[in-house]
This record gives sequence, structure tokens and C-alpha cells, in this order.
Amino acid sequence: MSNIQHINRRDFVKLFGLASTGIILGCTMASDKKTFMPQVDGTFAPNLFVQIQSDGGVVLIASRSEMGQGIKTSLASAIADELEADWQYISVKQATGDAKYGNQNTDGSRSVRTKLEPMRKMGAAAKMMLVTAAAKKWNVKASDCKAENHFIINKVTNAKIFFGDLVEEAAKVPIPDDESITLKKVADFKYIGKTLKSVDLKDFTQGTASYGIDVRIPNLKFAAIARCPVTFGTVNSYKSTAAKKVAGVEKILKVDRKKPNIGQQFYGCLGGVAVIANNTWSAFQGKLALDITWNYGENHSFDTKKFKATLVKRVQQKGKLVPGSRGNVFSAFKNAAQTIEATYHVPFLVHAPMEVPNATAHYQKNSIEVWAPLQDPQTARAELAHFFEMPIENITINVTFLGGGFGRKSKSDFVVEAVTLSKEINAPVQVVWTREDDIKHSFYHATSAQYLKGALNKNGQVLGWLQRVGFPSIVSSFKPLSDYASGFELAQGFNHNPYHIDNFRLENVKAEANVRIGWMRSVVHIHSGFGNNSFIDELAFAAKKDPVEFHLDLIGKDKMIKGKSKYPYNSKRMKAVLKQTAKNAHWGKTIPKNHGLGVAIHYSFYSYVATIVEVVVNNDKIKVENIWTTIDCGLALNKDNIKNQLEGAAIFGMSIALYGKITTTEGAVDQNNFYDYQMTRMKDAPKIHIDIMDKMHEPPTGVGEPGVPVIAPAICNAIFNATGKRVRSLPLVDSGFATL
Repeated sequence: MSNIQHINRRDFVKLFGLASTGIILGCTMASDKKTFMPQVDGTFAPNLFVQIQSDGGVVLIASRSEMGQGIKTSLASAIADELEADWQYISVKQATGDAKYGNQNTDGSRSVRTKLEPMRKMGAAAKMMLVTAAAKKWNVKASDCKAENHFIINKVTNAKIFFGDLVEEAAKVPIPDDESITLKKVADFKYIGKTLKSVDLKDFTQGTASYGIDVRIPNLKFAAIARCPVTFGTVNSYKSTAAKKVAGVEKILKVDRKKPNIGQQFYGCLGGVAVIANNTWSAFQGKLALDITWNYGENHSFDTKKFKATLVKRVQQKGKLVPGSRGNVFSAFKNAAQTIEATYHVPFLVHAPMEVPNATAHYQKNSIEVWAPLQDPQTARAELAHFFEMPIENITINVTFLGGGFGRKSKSDFVVEAVTLSKEINAPVQVVWTREDDIKHSFYHATSAQYLKGALNKNGQVLGWLQRVGFPSIVSSFKPLSDYASGFELAQGFNHNPYHIDNFRLENVKAEANVRIGWMRSVVHIHSGFGNNSFIDELAFAAKKDPVEFHLDLIGKDKMIKGKSKYPYNSKRMKAVLKQTAKNAHWGKTIPKNHGLGVAIHYSFYSYVATIVEVVVNNDKIKVENIWTTIDCGLALNKDNIKNQLEGAAIFGMSIALYGKITTTEGAVDQNNFYDYQMTRMKDAPKIHIDIMDKMHEPPTGVGEPGVPVIAPAICNAIFNATGKRVRSLPLVDSGFATL
């Protein structure tokens, strides 16, 4: 430890400047010479994200969670590009959950959007230090040197030095000031904007990837928890005689609900009765053998069928005016040549990732260590510090691969359960949910009802637009009695839709939460995308206009609308993706009998998306044959990942449109597993055509979620085009449609 010295003020400022967005660099210092010495055990570690070894190996740290979306590869490629590293030397290591890495919450389609520039700077800074070290060796100016493919090259003599051979010298080079870092020009990118295979591809395809459910540590016990069928119900009493007879069962205990303080964005845990065993199967069987009497609580009367009727009735009546409304819709209706009205409904939905929630935890007197598939490890860490009164620095969150997330694994209730049980039995515990647990005890995507009324003039142009919407708010999970949608939810496609309408009125109606509400892939955009695009199609039909042309006319003239973010809405880019999609789908062509084309557009997570779907319908049996999607997401970091994300979004959106539905009877969720909460199967998969607009000079925007909101409305509009039947309530199976 003798070489760890106090850092001087100037280098301290450099650390935080280079960090950009609060990322702190890890290093050792020698302040008497004002020198940065980022070297540990023969490894050059200029910052928290880059480690260069003497053999040339480069270890890059991934701070965001990998759940199949390829973020480990994408952000690593940004560092490697600016570093001028040879990809064959790259390996990527997952970071633990720690604030020193900056925000690690892997949702909201923001990883590339918020991390690309900081990660590029990490690579560029390391490259500058390697160049400086080589220049010193050659006794030349740094400007006479350049980095290229894992070497520093002397531009005068063409001599070159391998990265690994500069480890010791580079560790003595001062940290560059943030303002001195020069990033590559677009034309010089070697990895950014290209197609790279996942660094984990071999593990994924050969079955060697380690997910949360695969974790094994010494003396590990396994647990399954029986939770009340009704949200927030409690245990009245239980009998465990039969459960104790199950081979492998070791202990049975009651788990109390852990409830966050009001306004605290923690998740706690539901509580119930836990079965501890020496293997997972025994824990599951022991849970099934429990005889529990429940106190169902105030949500026992919740019935989704009745709640749908209530919501639909409420949106027919005047609601609260939402900011963003403009003009006078009532005057527009009075002067209209015709008015059109429609009511739309989306049911409750659940994430249902392939890997169920699970967590392994070891609680000890002065520390907690967790291994889990988490999207938001820092919130989990803070939550454990709160509930278990443990200093946060004594808590380690190891993030494993996630077998799917979709927002469910942003909520750390299953981690709280594992730590609770580990503390109780004084041993490490792995809690594994069954698929039934996952379906019946989730944080659900909210149901919604929407009423829309539009005014058309004699030329078929939109004069006015009234929209009322009601859905249980995500805020209700942290602040009870939050019975109206929050501003950030209504900003997701409702008061910020892509259309130019002079007379626009948005109202919000009351919608209580009787189950836990959470965000799911594309969040409220699922509701706004469905309502807006379905109604536009109805308006176009009433106006006797082509739907694509109607969309283009309603988007209006080219304009930029600057909001509070650094991403202004650009109507020209919205029109461009729609035109490109129409071109790709050969919109306007003659199509076979019983076939139909449907179009939808949406602006979400600062990205522009248009989709056209082709369906064939025979005797109310549907086959989705083709999906064409175009995205403008600014700078496309890894085109292969973007393509994969949009293909996945298409299948995800098909599942929502065709099958997705959570219902309750007497407060308890009716669905159990994939036999009654269905997914799109391989046999139903269409041909999916993805087009990525070339916008490499624009800042990157969201990718993981923007492809979802357009799918359901495009399918429903295609069905109307094929059959003349309107579908205003999801899923399609409830309207009598089945898949071919």
C-alpha cells in the first residue's frame, strides 16, 4: 500500500471531469510528482472500465446488465474503438452493483444513449496515455505517434510498440484533462456503427453461460415461497405436516411482508410461507404440500372484468385536463363535417421472461453478498441497506446474465426475499420462483381504457382530437392512493404524440391499483401506440384517404420541437421512417384476397419507428406473414444488436396483440403458466424485415423498446384492411381470432 498517496486537487478534478456523468476512475497516485499511477499487479488500469495487461489482453468492464440485448458487446466496442484495440484481445467483465460506475439501471432504452460518449472517452483517454508513454520511449512528440490496431506507431520511423509492452510506462502518465480528449470522427470508426457478434455468443449457444439460477456456492440451501393469491394478503395460519414429509425439506418458516416507506422507490417483498430444502425440487414440492389459511385483505374483491367496465365508463365522461392540451376541441366538433368516436382497451400484462425471478444471498453479521439477474443492482443494494440496516459499502451485488428481463428484473423483491431467509437460517439461500409464481405475483403492466373523438372537415382533414385515458399508475407501487397517471407516464405518447393538431385535448381519469404495477418493455407507449394508431386508421377510413398519406399529412410540415431534453423531436425524421417502410413493404401494391396491410408509427425513447404488417385472415384465423420495421435511432452503435432488438420487439408485440392478458377473480390472478398466458411460438413467426436509417452524425437514442408499441395496432389495422372488422380491445383471441 506504500504507493497509494493523496491525490492533488488538479488530478481530482480530472478524475471527475473524465468520468462524465459521475463515473469515478479507480487508480493509485503518486502526488509528489503530480503523476497518475494506474497500475496494479502488472496491469495498466487507467480508469474503472479499462484494464490492459502485459500480454496485451484488454479487460473491459460492463456496467449495464446483459439480458440478450447485447449491451456488453456494444459498450465494450465503443471503448475498444477509441482505444484502437484489436478485438481479438478483448474480454468483457460484468461490474458489480456500485455507484462508482454511474447509473447502472438497465431499462428505459437508455444504456447506449447515456453511456456511449462516456465509454468512448474511457477508451480515448487510455489511448492518449499509451501514446504519451510510447512518445517518451522514443523521445518524440506525442503528435508524431498514433494508435492503430493494438500498437502505437511512430509516424516518422514507422516503428511500433505493442500495447502490452507499454503497461509499465503508461501507468506513469498523468491523466488527460477531459477537454483535451479528442474523439474519433465517424469516418474513422472501426467497430462503432458496424456489425459485431456478441462477446458471449459461444456461451449462449453452447449452454455455458451462467445465469442467476445457475449460481452455486458452498453450503447453499434452496427456498420456495408460498405467497397469498391476492396482492398484499397475509398468512392467517398454516399447517406444515405434509410439507415436512417431503424428502429434502429441512425447515418451514413464515416470512413477513417488508413494506417500503411511502414515496420510497423500493420494492420490499410480499411475505408468505417459505420452504427451505437441500434442492429446488424439494422446496417446490414442499410448498405445494403446505396448508395455508390466508387473510386476503382489501384487494380480495378485485375483478378485472368489472374494472374494465368501470374504466370504460369513466373515459366516456369528463376527466382531468392534462398539460399539453391546446386550442378548442369543442369548437372543432361543432364545425366538423363529421365526427368519429372509438374506445380502446388493453388488459393487464406480465413480463414472463424465460428465466424466472431468482436470487442467491448470503447474509453474515457484517456483510451481505448477492448473486442475481438484476437490471438495477444499485437500487437492490440500497434497498438491502435500508431493510437490513447494513452499511451499503458492506453489500456486494454480483450481476449474473439475465434470461430476459423486460423490466421485471428492475424490481428487487426476490433479492429481499433471499436475504431475509439467509439471515433467518444463518446460511446462504437461493430463492427460485416457479413460472406460476412469476405469472401470479408480478409487478404488472397496467390495463388501460381510452376514448377518442376526432373532428374531420369536408376535405377529410383533422380539426380536433379529444382523448381520455385511464390506467393504474406505476407511482401507486411507491405511493398508495396514486389514482391518476403521473406526468411522466402521460408524456409517453399521449401529450407528446407525433401529429400536428391545432385543437387537441387530453384528459386523464381515475384508475385505482389493486395489484402491484410496474413498467414493462415500452411502458405506457403500449397504450398510446395502440390508441393513437388505431384511431388514425379509423379517421383515414372515414376520410376516404390512404392511411400512409393520412399519417404523413397529420405529421405536418418539417419542424423541430425542442423539449427539456437534448433530443428535439424532428417531424422530418418521423416522415422519413414512414416513407421508407412504405417503400420496403411495397405499400399500395395489389395484395391477394384475405390479405391485409396495416401501418403504425410511434415516437418513443427519442427514436422514430414505423411498421407495416401483412396478415392473412381465413375464417377468423390469422397468420402474420410479414413485418417491415424502420427505425431512426441516431448513431447505430451495433447494427446486429439493433436488428436483433427490433426482431425481438416484433415477436414481443405479437404476443401482446394475439394473447397477452392477465385477469383476476376474487383478487387472485387466473393465469398460471404458458398454457394460459401464451407467447408467440416459432411456427407463428413471420418474416421480419428491419431497416436502420443511416444517421451516424446524430446522437444515439433508444432501441430496446421503441419497436414494441407499433406492432399491435399495425396488426389490428391489417385485420381491418383484410376483413373490414375493427379490433379495439386486446388480445385478439378475445375477439374470436385464432392463429392459423
